[in-house]
Amino acid sequence: MTKAGLKARTVRHVHVVFHRALDQAKLWGLLKDNPADMARPPAPGKAKIEILQPKQAKALLERLQGGPLYLLASLGLATGMRRNEMLGLRWRDVDLEAGRATVEQSLEQTAEHGIRIKGPKTEAGLRTISLPTHICEELRAHRTAQAKQRLALGLGRAPDDSTVLADFEGKPLSPNAVTKMWKRALTGVTLHSLRHTHASMLIAAGVDILTVSRRVGHASPSITLDVYGHLVHGADDRAAKVMDAAFG
Repeated sequence: MTKAGLKARTVRHVHVVFHRALDQAKLWGLLKDNPADMARPPAPGKAKIEILQPKQAKALLERLQGGPLYLLASLGLATGMRRNEMLGLRWRDVDLEAGRATVEQSLEQTAEHGIRIKGPKTEAGLRTISLPTHICEELRAHRTAQAKQRLALGLGRAPDDSTVLADFEGKPLSPNAVTKMWKRALTGVTLHSLRHTHASMLIAAGVDILTVSRRVGHASPSITLDVYGHLVHGADDRAAKVMDAAFG
């Protein structure tokens, strides 16, 4: 599989599936040994993550200002939410007075089932995120614009379970269509880079890893460290200063 050009992560996933299946065969007495024990999958390697610098992020928002992708980009940069989490966010999940958004569901689109609602990617994905003031203001303006559009179409007030990011009829947006629209509008910048940029900006500002991990919905802080640990700078210098203060 490696020689055929498949990525190390894919090969490792296949190895895990075969290994578990053959372990079950051992339990059933169909095999004496698990032959997958003798196969060593390739090391996973480090996935390259794309991070925008603050000036680049600001320029991206300025470029999208007034267009259909602006709020998605602004929300992604401000919260670190995944694409499907943002598309599944309902108005009932947003408390603009308290400045909070609760992630309870996400959208999924497959060839077999089409667009459907599912739970967060992990248990830690079920979380409440504090919203910056500018995002609350943008969401208020967006809700007002939605209400005016629905009134003009004779659709009445949107139900509370309608999604924040919706089409003109109030239906959830297609994740695949959004990604295609993003690729047409922006080359060289992925939607997922908004999430990475959010996390990296928090770390650069000195926000602790546990808080960052909870905010982006990682299953554990170790995952956050594995992905973004190389961005943590200055902590060792601060540790030395703490020891100086205590014993110097």
